[in-house]
Order: sequence, then structure tokens, then C-alpha cells
Amino acid sequence: MRRRRRLSAALILGIATGLLATSGTALADPPGTGQPGEYRPVRGPSAPAEHRFLQKTLPGQTLPRHAHAQAAEEAKRIPSVGGRWTLAGPTNIGGRIVDLALDPTRPDTVYAAAASGGLWVSTDAARTFAPAWPEDGTQAMGAVTTAPDGTIYVGTGEANPGGGSITYEGTGVYRSTDRGRTWTNLGLRDSGAIGAVEVDPRNDRHLLVAATGSLYSPGGDRGVYRSTDGGATWQRTLDVATEFTGAADVRFDPADPRRVYAVLWDHRRTPEKRTYGGVGSGVFRSTDGGVTWQRLGGGLPEAGPDVGRIGIGVSASEPGRLYAIVNSTAGPFAGFYTSGDAGDSWTRLPAPPELVSSQSSFGWWFGKIWVDPDDSRQVHVAGVPLMTSKDGGQTWTADSTSIHVDQHAMVWDPRHPARVYLGNDGGVYRSDADGHGGWVKAEHEPYTQFYSAAITPQDPSRISGGTQDNGSLRSWGGPRFNEYLGGDGEENLINPRNKDNVFACYQYGNCFRSTDGGDTMTFFTPATTADRRNWFTPVQFDPNDPSVLYYGGNRLNRSTDGGVTWTPISPDLTGGPGQDAYPYGTITTVAAAKADPKTIWVGTDDGRVWVTRDLGQTWRKVLENQPWVTRIAVAEHDPGTAYVTLSGYRSGSKLPHVLRTRDGGGTWRDLSGNLPNAPVNDVVLGLGGILYVATDQGVFVGHAVVPGRWHRLGRGMPMVPVDDIEYDGRNHRMVAATFGRGLYEIRVP
Repeated sequence: MRRRRRLSAALILGIATGLLATSGTALADPPGTGQPGEYRPVRGPSAPAEHRFLQKTLPGQTLPRHAHAQAAEEAKRIPSVGGRWTLAGPTNIGGRIVDLALDPTRPDTVYAAAASGGLWVSTDAARTFAPAWPEDGTQAMGAVTTAPDGTIYVGTGEANPGGGSITYEGTGVYRSTDRGRTWTNLGLRDSGAIGAVEVDPRNDRHLLVAATGSLYSPGGDRGVYRSTDGGATWQRTLDVATEFTGAADVRFDPADPRRVYAVLWDHRRTPEKRTYGGVGSGVFRSTDGGVTWQRLGGGLPEAGPDVGRIGIGVSASEPGRLYAIVNSTAGPFAGFYTSGDAGDSWTRLPAPPELVSSQSSFGWWFGKIWVDPDDSRQVHVAGVPLMTSKDGGQTWTADSTSIHVDQHAMVWDPRHPARVYLGNDGGVYRSDADGHGGWVKAEHEPYTQFYSAAITPQDPSRISGGTQDNGSLRSWGGPRFNEYLGGDGEENLINPRNKDNVFACYQYGNCFRSTDGGDTMTFFTPATTADRRNWFTPVQFDPNDPSVLYYGGNRLNRSTDGGVTWTPISPDLTGGPGQDAYPYGTITTVAAAKADPKTIWVGTDDGRVWVTRDLGQTWRKVLENQPWVTRIAVAEHDPGTAYVTLSGYRSGSKLPHVLRTRDGGGTWRDLSGNLPNAPVNDVVLGLGGILYVATDQGVFVGHAVVPGRWHRLGRGMPMVPVDDIEYDGRNHRMVAATFGRGLYEIRVP
């Protein structure tokens, strides 16, 4: 498989902070290119996105406790209509894996917990994976482990906060005694996220859980919980220092299971900032199986506001040998330590540049150390690359070429001592060389996180889409889905009249065009005018003429030559930048009217909707003080009839998420009706007045004649957020981009 060079985090950060945010700035060499204006596929690490947190919350508010789970229950009560959704792919790309476990009773059986894609099982040593989790359950995973008898335990809710992005919370701890066919909830429903579940190797009724807690709301189930009856009852044995402290990890010492180690971590996300560290962060030890605990010092950082997430590694072959990586509250690396006396004393080890840089500016995304069970000096650290030391942390090598970036899980197979499984943002890998290279990627792993999709009526087999950390993917140009633009894939377009004319972007509005299906890409962002560009910058065709395109920064840009040259046709349509470093005050959606080429509708992330009826000479603000505007759709035969969808969770009273105007924005009607109280991410107008909306709880269908009465569209799609839907009336199909389970397709009228 051809490897692709990655964009540097510094480059993307530079772009985000204004390198390209100037009017008409020319760039002689676009990122990753060999020739001016030409682009070869690359990927680039960057701090996980801010936009999903800001999008899913109301201005000045945080994410309400249990909002996602409550909306899911509402969605389950809505009847479904239509046919069955089928997976359209990809199966060969993968997505973020947060934990791995082996079945001790069945050779070559591996369980993989996908961040927002449920639990998966492989019975062929991680070559192919099949679902092992109910479709109607939360798909947000945090941890998976197995007991000696093969019982599986899963902790739901992802414990790796993505910068400020949404990492969906879960609904507690679950158990399966039939290899994932059925599941029982064991409680800790108010844990928000679970960092680890551990089974005592001497007693499979003795469980420990690291309850990480909600990133957004104080209190709840936090700390280390202990059960002596297989999860029937729980007792918190390691309490937390603050209402935002949680347990990120817990480990039995394989050399002496009476010894247990836990990591507590302060972490909080507010509308204004993130604070991923504090006085509650630290390493703790129990010598009585998790009943009582003491905080470890002896050279580790003292409790304080700058102590961020800590990762701990425990040796099985050398009793008492421990390792710890400490990151600062701000995110960067702060130290690597080892102990030879079970944590009584610690020595700070050298910090070579490759180890420091492996954590980038977001070490809270990782926080994991793995020690070879047969060699206490062979240590692996999670980072952007996989870090490996063969001398107990004195020297390090980085693997960022043979595997995907952003490491999260690793496990050794005791039946094959040299076999190691690895999970990262690209999926699952296996090495039969003790983790020293030789990595083989899983062949079938359909749990990719999509932000967008693009289709064309010319060729129903052609689908592309933007994905989290897996670039922009296409279904052509290779035997299976393949990446044709790097970074985090964002907006994708396929010209409806010329399927080889495609567009793709990565974060912060860095967009490219192609006339050969994406084999070569030309960078056009410097030709646009903007002071700020959204993480997901909208680019749209004019419905009458695909050679006319619109691009939204904080000003709207228009091109009449297929994206070669651009002209701004609006002033700043936002209320200005926000308080966060993330570019806020940007255009999020553009919709040109088919019935009148001079009418264009625009929505922004600060809750404004604008319309121009004279191709940008004058603009009228028709909505303000709304949540984040996700999409606008204009009626085919009436430029004054428009549908607006809004994001944001709110506790208590329902929040309008679908609005309609029939008089050009003079008056509005709420069409939310019986939709679940969750963000609506897209709206599409079908034939004969049919309305389709994509939500955080799936796709729903209604009718303009009966406003507010919605049904779930189809059967067979897991309960997973849908960020984008694309409608092809000519071929009567719809494609949905899910955030965790890939692309789905269904037949529609």
C-alpha cells in the first residue's frame, strides 16, 4: 500500500491562525506539493477539531448532561418507513479505535472498540471485523476487556476528549456472556465516559472501572469503582478531588494483582476554553486489590494546576517496574518517568525531541503506555506516531510511516508471543514482529467517521466523502475506497454534469479542484477572500450551472469559471470572531436558488441567516440569535421558500431545529415537530414536497404538506450521528455520511 507524506501540525496550525486568511493571498507552493498549484495526496496531524463542540452546543452554554442519550431514546420511539439502508463503504479504511481486547478462550479472536462506531469482533487475527454491538445502542465506546471465561465487558463513552470536539458520552458499563450477541447494562450510567474496565486475573467476579466522567458537566459517577459480584453492585473506592476530576485509567499489576494502579485526571470543556489538567490529576496505587488508595509522589510532579493527563505502563516480567508519561494541562509533553519499586520512587528519564514532539500540542488525546509482557525494557508510548524504546525509555524511535497516526490501543497475544495488535485513528493493525514494524492493516473494518458525502447522477457507483483524520476518500481510482486529499476530509463535491470534475477540502477551508477525478488536485483557496474560515468551510455548486460555485469564509465568494478565479460578493456576514482561538464567526452553509440565479441564502455559525436577491449587491438578515446554522435548502420552484436547520443541544424545553419560510425570510415556522431533541445537520428537498433531515440520531423523513410529522427513514442504520445526506432524484437513492459507521445508501422516491 502506498504511504503518503503527512502535513505537519505546525503547517495546519499556521493556516488556522491566518496564513491563508488574507484577501487574495497567493501561495507559490501549496502544502505537500512539488509544483505550484498541483497537489499530491497527503495527510497531516492537527489538533482535534474545535468545531463539533461549538456546533453541538448553544452559545455560552455547555453540553447538557445525558442530552445525546435522551435524544436517542426519543428517536427510538419514532416509527420507521421505507426500505433498508445498506452499507456503501468503505470497508478498507477503518477509523478511530480506542481499545482492544483478546478472547482468552478462542484463538485469533480480537475485540475492537471504535470511538463512535460500536464494538467489533474479528475471528481471523484482525483481518476482518464484524459488529458485536446492538445497532440501537449507543455507539460511543471507551473501553473493552475480557474475563478468563470469555465474558466481555464494555465501557461506553469515549474518554479521549478531541480538543473541543464532541466525543459522545455513553450509558455506562455492559457485559456479554455470549460473545457479543446480547448485552446487559451493569450500571454507572452517569459516568459520561469510561477510560478502562479491568478484571482481576485471579477472580473474574472482581472488577475495577475507571469512570472518567462527563467532559462538560460536573459530578456524576467519577473515580475508580469496584465490584466483587461481576458488576451487580459497585462501590467507589478512589474518590476524586474536584467535580471535574475523573479516572482515566486503572491497571492490575500482572506481577501481583493485589497491586493496582490508577490515573486520575482533571478535564473540563466550557464554551470559552478547555482545561485538561489540574490539582486532581495524579497516579494512585492500591495494595489491597483496589479497596484503599494512596497518591504516588517520590519524583512524580506534585499536585498542581499544570498537571495534565498521565499515562502509565506496568511491567509483567519485572515486578515493580513502572513507566509514566506526563503531559501539561495545555497539552504538550511534560516528562517521562520510570520506577523500579512499584511507584515508591521515580526517576525522570531523558526527553529526546522525538518523544517530546510525539505528543504534539494535544497529549490529552493519548495518555497510554504499553510494556512488552516478556521484556520490561521494551516500551511503547501512544502519540501521533507510535513511539518505541528498547532500553527502558533511554532512547526512542518513531513509526509514522508504516501505520496511521494517533495511537490509542495495544495488546499482545499470549498464544503468539511476538504478535501485537494496535489500534489508532486509522483502525486495527497486527504485527508478528513484536511491534517492531511488519504492521498489517485489517482488510475489513467498516467504522469510518464521515463529515460529508458527495454523489453524482452520472454514475451511481461514484461516492466520495470527507472523514476524520482519514482525508477525502473516493470509491473510484483504485480497487476500493482510496484517499485523494489529506488532513481531515471536509467538503467534497462531484460535478453533476462531469463526474471527473471534483472538489475536496481539508480543515479550515483549504480546498482543491480537479478535472481528472482527483488524480491531480489544484489548490484554489488563496484566490478566495476571507478573514476567517470554518473548520468545515462550505463550497457549493449553483444548481443551474455547476461552473458557478460559492465558497464561504466570513464573506461569500463566487466563481464563474469552475473554481479557478473567485470574487467576494458580500461583506462580513457574521458578528465577528469569537473568544476562542478556533475561527468562529464564519459562514457554514450556502444555498443558491434554482428558480432565480440571483437569489442566494447564507447561514453562519453565530446563528445568522442572510439572503440576497441581486447576486450580492445587497443583503438582508432574516434570522439572528439562533444556534449554529447547519444547512439551508431552497425550494426548487420558489426562491422565497427556504428550509433552515439548526444545531445545538439544550436541556429542558425543546429547541427548534428545522425552520421554514415562505416569504423570503419575513416569517418562520418551526417544523421540528416530533423530531428527537438533537442537532439537525442537513436538510434535503425530495420530489413532491418530501423533506429529509440528517440528525445526530439518524435520518428522518417528512412532508411539506404535513409539517412537523416525521418518521425514521428506513431500517438497518445503527443509532449513529449522520452529518450529511445527498439525494439523487434521477436514480432514486440517498447516501448518508455517518460519524462512525461509514456511508449508507437507501432507495427513496
